[in-house]
Amino acid sequence: MKRFTFDYTSPRVVFGAQSVSALPDEIRRLGLRSLLVVSTRDQHELAKDIVRPINDSIAGYFDGATMHVPVEVVEKAQRAFEDAGADSIIAIGGGSTTGLAKILSMRLGVSSLVIPTTYAGSEMTTIWGTTEDGLKRTGRDARVLPKTVIYDPLLTIGLPPAISVTSGLNAIAHAVEGLYAAELNPILEMMCKQGIVALIDAIPRLVAKPADIDARTDALFGAWMCGTALCHLGMGLHHKLCHTLGGTLNLPHAEAHAVVLPHALAYNLPNAPTARRLLEGVVGNDDVPGTLYDLAKNAGAPLSLAEIGMRSEDIPIVLDLALKDQYPNPRPLEPDGLETLLANAFYGRRPTFH
Repeated sequence: MKRFTFDYTSPRVVFGAQSVSALPDEIRRLGLRSLLVVSTRDQHELAKDIVRPINDSIAGYFDGATMHVPVEVVEKAQRAFEDAGADSIIAIGGGSTTGLAKILSMRLGVSSLVIPTTYAGSEMTTIWGTTEDGLKRTGRDARVLPKTVIYDPLLTIGLPPAISVTSGLNAIAHAVEGLYAAELNPILEMMCKQGIVALIDAIPRLVAKPADIDARTDALFGAWMCGTALCHLGMGLHHKLCHTLGGTLNLPHAEAHAVVLPHALAYNLPNAPTARRLLEGVVGNDDVPGTLYDLAKNAGAPLSLAEIGMRSEDIPIVLDLALKDQYPNPRPLEPDGLETLLANAFYGRRPTFH
């Protein structure tokens, strides 16, 4: 075993069915007195229901969270926070809501509590991102990390199977890329493998029976593990491409991750023998990209970038942006190889892998 240093970073986690009932105790424990509730418009009523037991501590609501965290939405949310006289944030929803809460925490220097309703996993990371003028900017900052995350699988039962699947595949991508990160250590390796196994097992079950609480619990646990890996490990080509597809083309975040994942792995794994061996052990065969492609296909997830709004003329734009900045990745960024990857992902071809 190699020598390593592990500076573990994590919010407090309250996990399990009906754990949302711990919200009043968590608010008291953190000393929060005046909260702005952040959500999307679609989840405004759910958010109101969840915070009803702490109504006396609610300063106001902002339900304008949108994907990719546009800077203009951040400005509106900040004004809502200031107008309400809030001292902290409670975010209820998926990655868009969590992402907005993170930026507010960083800008305003305030605490947040997050209650996820999808499997994005971003609530466990110090990574933030905003989009401005068609470009997505990301970074890492400990100030964005929530003080507490409440994982209640009962809140994910109403998540439509299509979103559940793409959200779960998004989480798997975090752990998959983590397995070829330079910072990998035995603890994070275990978390990556646990997260991938939990989600690969849970996704077909929750598609077959969306109200299966055991499947939902396993998926949420997997998201927690994968998000923790994302917090501590560097990411490579897959995440770079998905940030470009989201920030520049405004493609839906989770769906882009679901489509790109097997193709990014087909590109990288021949140059990442340790990660390849670990992933073969996780999926039980030597065709990891094909296995993840089939998982998405059998679960009804989109298989092509064309399905989710990309045009063929966008391929050179994404290719150019992907090549602009070199970053750690198992395989060098090669124009011909990346063009093939993007074309295969655009048309939804099953990845070839040797």
